[in-house]
Amino acid sequence: MSDLLPIFPLPSVVLFPGVFLPLHIFEPRYRDMVADALSTDRMIGMALLKEGWESDYEGRPPVYAVGCSGLITHAEHLPDGRYNIILRGLDRFRILHEDHARAYRRALTEPLHEPTLSSADKIMLKGQRARIESLLSPSGQSAGIDPRAAAALADDDLINALAQYLDLDAIEKQALLEKPSIPDRAGALIELLEMRSMLARTPSSSSAQAH
Repeated sequence: MSDLLPIFPLPSVVLFPGVFLPLHIFEPRYRDMVADALSTDRMIGMALLKEGWESDYEGRPPVYAVGCSGLITHAEHLPDGRYNIILRGLDRFRILHEDHARAYRRALTEPLHEPTLSSADKIMLKGQRARIESLLSPSGQSAGIDPRAAAALADDDLINALAQYLDLDAIEKQALLEKPSIPDRAGALIELLEMRSMLARTPSSSSAQAH
């Protein structure tokens, strides 16, 4: 098998390191992709499609260069050829070049390793986690994560899980994925949540005029 990573482009899904993602695979080209991955290293790279992908979905519409690789931890091959799989996010990557030899997309990528956190970074991250939790509490948002499970997650795992599962726009999630470190990602997530909290407290112009 070559060093090319199979790429699965989707318009609204962003995968983060350490987070699980269930997927239903039904297109023939991506069934082939899963079959090939299962016969080798079980690796697939998730990439977000750029705006305007609808006009060329059957082809190879542009994707954002930064994505996240995932390991297929579970695969169910259905009688009609479809698959239900679960990916566990591994490492962020940058696409350097795409190969067009197969029906599905493959790419030469470079890993984007997140830096090891210093003691000061870890202290800052704990503060960021507390701020995020305080922002989520009033709205009752939990991103579908059980509070007890969330409490057991390490700081970096929780930040990535929230980045993936919170009700954010895909482009916002992509921007979070592209942050070079967990503290950077946590800071950006705080900014997004603070802005949403502010907008929720601000009456709309129509409501203001009605009063």
